[in-house]
Amino acid sequence: MESGENQVISLSYELFVNDELIEKTETGRPFSFLTGAGNVLPKFEENLSTLKKDEIFNFRLSAEEAYGPVREDAIVNVPIKAFDVNGKTDPEMLVVGRQIPMQDASGNRLNGIVMEVAKEHVRMDFNHPLAGNDLRFKGKIVDIRQATEEEIHHGHVHDATNCENCEDPDCQDKH
Repeated sequence: MESGENQVISLSYELFVNDELIEKTETGRPFSFLTGAGNVLPKFEENLSTLKKDEIFNFRLSAEEAYGPVREDAIVNVPIKAFDVNGKTDPEMLVVGRQIPMQDASGNRLNGIVMEVAKEHVRMDFNHPLAGNDLRFKGKIVDIRQATEEEIHHGHVHDATNCENCEDPDCQDKH
């Protein structure tokens, strides 16, 4: 079966940045995604869209096709009081290099990396950790199947590992 819209593609892959392996999945524990749902990088999905089960792939995405360039406006000073819990700041949380999940004023979830801790502010980088990098993906298509109606409705693949954090209250895969 060749992939198309509303298909579940399962693949094993290796991800390289500057020829350094930074992530790897195994054939027995493949990465799966629902096509057309916007859950993966568009160019990543495009590169896989013509492949069939058991086909091998090896392609590059430029930084612009992946997570974009590093944006200076995504590096900001956050008032240190924003990290207070019950009126106190936990110094163990504010460690340079630590990734901290946060929310903006509109309630959007963001992950920021602590770059510097000063007396009045914390310098945070809200760029994607892979921003500014070309990526190379190498791997194999493990399976392609038609998505279920529930998967299409929920916009993600349902299986034993990736629906447990589903925020959809109607998700049929929750126990």
